Amino acid sequence: MERPAWAPRSIDISVPSVSRIYDYYLGGSHNFEVDREAARRAMEFLPGLPKISQANRAFMRRAVRYAVAEGVTQFLDIGSGIPTFGSAHEVARAASPAARVVYVDHDPVAVAHSEAVLADNDDADVVAADLCKPQEILHSLQVTRLIDLDRPVALLLVAVLHFVEDADDPYAAVAELGAALAPGSLLVLTHASYEGIPMPTERAEGAVDVYKDIRNPLIMRSRDEIGRFFEGYDMVEPGLVPMPRWRPDTAPEDEDPWALSGFAGVGRRP
Repeated sequence: MERPAWAPRSIDISVPSVSRIYDYYLGGSHNFEVDREAARRAMEFLPGLPKISQANRAFMRRAVRYAVAEGVTQFLDIGSGIPTFGSAHEVARAASPAARVVYVDHDPVAVAHSEAVLADNDDADVVAADLCKPQEILHSLQVTRLIDLDRPVALLLVAVLHFVEDADDPYAAVAELGAALAPGSLLVLTHASYEGIPMPTERAEGAVDVYKDIRNPLIMRSRDEIGRFFEGYDMVEPGLVPMPRWRPDTAPEDEDPWALSGFAGVGRRP
């Protein structure tokens, strides 16, 4: 297999990566045949995966604009993936020249791309770290340089928590991150769920099995289980809803039914 110039030497390009599969769903070009093959296998069971991914990105952009409108101009985007058109720093900077963004990912490809994209950007940076190790993130040089934790921060956890198994206690990690944030901070979150998927759960489970096969289990949680991540926050209207129904720019009725899979919400720290 030919190694593209953009692929770090340290990564095994024969192993699929969740962030590169997501990049493929979004129509990006930073993925390998092994990623595309895994994506196509998952799409045999859930053909709407690209629509679900696009709904995630569209929600993220609306939530970032909402945060800026609320006076929050600092963003910590964990599980940020490979930067594509309309990433958080582009949306935030378009809404406020004062915006600062730190991306966090543990995928070396996502980190390498982010470093390349942000090379000339003084107001955005990337940290190679794991969501399950909050203190490493919070005390990283990049966060220390760009984020003032005494002022409100928007914590973005978009399409990442469903890759954290219960055994790794994602609830504790989210609570620990939230405890470090100032009052007025926002938790911006999306999560996969069987609820809302326009097909029988048994069929959708086939896609979950594909992720299990590539050793990146996809954990489908119920709306109530997802709601637990917001303990200690006041939910922003309209609450925890399918992604296109959160403060939509266009009528949700016009959305592809697949986009209504899973849930999105924003909470504010009192």
